[in-house]
Parts: sequence; C-alpha cells; structure tokens
Amino acid sequence: MTIRLNGEPREVPEGLTLATLLDWLKLPRDRVAVEHNLEIVQRDLWERTPVELGDRLEVVQFVGGGLPTRAQASGRRS
Repeated sequence: MTIRLNGEPREVPEGLTLATLLDWLKLPRDRVAVEHNLEIVQRDLWERTPVELGDRLEVVQFVGGGLPTRAQASGRRS
C-alpha cells in the first residue's frame, strides 16, 4: 500500500503499526519522533497505531552532536 513518508510516496506492507513500520525501515525506535497525519504520536502508542493507506507520516531521527567545546575549537586536548 502507498503512504506518504517524509513528503514522498512510499510502498509499505499492509498490516503495519508505527512500531513495526520503524522496524521495517530499520530505524532505531529510541532515536526518532513520529508524526502521523499531522499529530505527534507518543512512543507508548506506536504499537497500537495502525499504518493505513494514504497516511502521511513524518519520521525525524535524532542525531548526536552539537557545538564544540572551547577546548575542541582551539585544538587543545582536555
């Protein structure tokens, strides 16, 4: 079936939940946020939220990093 994932049409198997969709996409559940049809879905609801034909999903993956410390910026070792 076709859903819209991060703005793009995507074919996915039928019968998925948000949790099993993330597994199918090989995305780490502990580092993503999911918006389902314009609503953020709490993590504890992913297992029982079905993915249906025509759904619009935005999946955002959190990435570590940030600004360097002052020591890193100057090239000094801490």
